[in-house]
Amino acid sequence: MPKMKTHSGAKKRFKKTGTGKIARAHAFTSHILEKKSPKRKRSLRKSTVMHKSDAKRIERLIAYL
Repeated sequence: MPKMKTHSGAKKRFKKTGTGKIARAHAFTSHILEKKSPKRKRSLRKSTVMHKSDAKRIERLIAYL
């Protein structure tokens, strides 16, 4: 059976942490920033860990990363 291919879109958006969890960036950071508070924008810059129910799906897309 051939090897699975890594999903090109997913490999640009997600990465695995040292413990094997999936890290992702926050959404809502590109435009319409005037109405968002500085605190909210600052916290959106940081990456976060994917919820475990979604992580399983992403895990298959980036199997070799």
